[in-house]
Amino acid sequence: MDRGRFDRLLPGLATARGYQRAWLRADLVAGLTLVALAIPAGMAYAQAAGLPPVTGLYATIVPLLVYALVGPSRVLVLGPDSSLAPMIAAAVLPLAAGDPDRAVALAGMLALLMGAVLLLGRVLRLGFVTDLLSTPIRVGYLNGIALVVIASQLPKLVGVHVPGGSVPQVLGQTVRAVADGGVEPVAAALGLGALVVIVLVRAVRPAVPGIAVAVVAATVVAALLRRAGLADDVPMAGALPQGLPSPALGGVRVADVLDLVGPSAGIALIAFADTGVLSRTLAGRRGESVDGSAEMGALGLANAASGLLGGFPVSSSASRTPVAVQAGARTQLVGVVAAVALTAFMLLAPGVTATLPTSALAAVVIVAASSFVDLRTVVRLVRMSRTEAALLVAAFVGVAFVGVLPGVVVAVALSLAAFVRNAWNPYRAELGSLEGVPGFHDLSRHPEGQRVPGLVIARFDAPLFFANGDVFDTWVRTLVAQSPTPVRQVIVAAEPLTGVDTTAIDELVELDDHLARHGVDLVFAEMKGPVKDRLIRYGVGARFGPDHFFPTVHSAVREYRRRWDVEDDTDD
Repeated sequence: MDRGRFDRLLPGLATARGYQRAWLRADLVAGLTLVALAIPAGMAYAQAAGLPPVTGLYATIVPLLVYALVGPSRVLVLGPDSSLAPMIAAAVLPLAAGDPDRAVALAGMLALLMGAVLLLGRVLRLGFVTDLLSTPIRVGYLNGIALVVIASQLPKLVGVHVPGGSVPQVLGQTVRAVADGGVEPVAAALGLGALVVIVLVRAVRPAVPGIAVAVVAATVVAALLRRAGLADDVPMAGALPQGLPSPALGGVRVADVLDLVGPSAGIALIAFADTGVLSRTLAGRRGESVDGSAEMGALGLANAASGLLGGFPVSSSASRTPVAVQAGARTQLVGVVAAVALTAFMLLAPGVTATLPTSALAAVVIVAASSFVDLRTVVRLVRMSRTEAALLVAAFVGVAFVGVLPGVVVAVALSLAAFVRNAWNPYRAELGSLEGVPGFHDLSRHPEGQRVPGLVIARFDAPLFFANGDVFDTWVRTLVAQSPTPVRQVIVAAEPLTGVDTTAIDELVELDDHLARHGVDLVFAEMKGPVKDRLIRYGVGARFGPDHFFPTVHSAVREYRRRWDVEDDTDD
């Protein structure tokens, strides 16, 4: 296997070969900072899925290591996710019938099946969906994700408990809880203090990892307050359960597998939609590129490994990824550092997070998520294009107020609709010659240009398909009817025609018949070979024979002049 293909299969090893010493400090700090957030998140999402908390740590450690090796994104963080937890619970708990060991086995099988679905998608190269994510969609998605994450963390920041729900519901519940005096003052002080520390350190000493400083300081202060009896009601991340990831698939039956196939496909779709968009967006912001199919395969392998070793389905994390990025993550080593450190803490120092306040973690997430907000690009797009601004708003509103998958689906659908609209009514031009300027040029932009007597040169800047075939037909007829001299020939400058379908072929035949009845020839210049092949395959090769095609517009015009003895050399 050549090195290029090997690097594409194992991007982590490719990064390791070119690793720069200057990156090490940033990756170590980012990895250790990530652990502080991954611990409570993993345990909480495991409980939300109806599974033992330790499985959430297994579902953190294993995917981090696997993705560090096979993941195409240098900074994406995989792990348990809040959007997947209720779906995992809905698929697994009814089959488990109250048996926690069976629930763990079923969750592992669900992850395995999900991995198989994603790997099949990788083989079929279905990751092309990420190619449909234009800049407006990516910016709208990131701003929407930022709002969702910040809204979800605000209650934790000030130490209030809310039922949860959509962004408006969570914000409203938080405001009411604060107004009703439900704030836990010590938790709020620790959270807001951590927020201030992060912001101040970043402003005064950007080289110092403010997030790490805030987490350590909050942990120490909380420990002192708890010892003094002043922090008994402050929510803490809690001590770590002990153990190592290991297989836990015992007792799964064939009937269970069949019951889990459908849910695994649905969860795989949602996980990849979230992961693919976040990965592609982060890569764009870093000036890198990510192959959607490779991302799908990496997510599949991470889930399969998680299922084999006591975990459950995972996705990208919209809260932990920005924390790693803000902490200075440079490469996939961050995931390795986080996984190794988490394992070490579980075995050697499980009590290290016992006094880590969740309000301080909320401050970390809020600051990190705010880095996703990109108002400058929003303003630029609004000024440049109302259509693209509308796509941005659609993605933002969908993700923030409806959900990640519906938001992305709506935005992509709108993007496709905008493309079809542009292709249905593309720019088109009649061409003429300019004195002293080679070639043929748009007469609407150069009214001083000259038409060749008896000739219409038409350029249609889009592929011909069912939606615009009639537009092309009508436009060419109009050019012929409005020509200042009787028309003998129409030359289609066909270089922009990158495709043609059967409906457009029918329109071309009708146009050719119409022009022929009026004594006008229809020919093509600069048509691409594959489009000519399609004309033959669609059965109109006899109608449009070799004499209907010219390599350039200039050669077509020269032949027209020769044939009709038109003495005009303004195009020379």
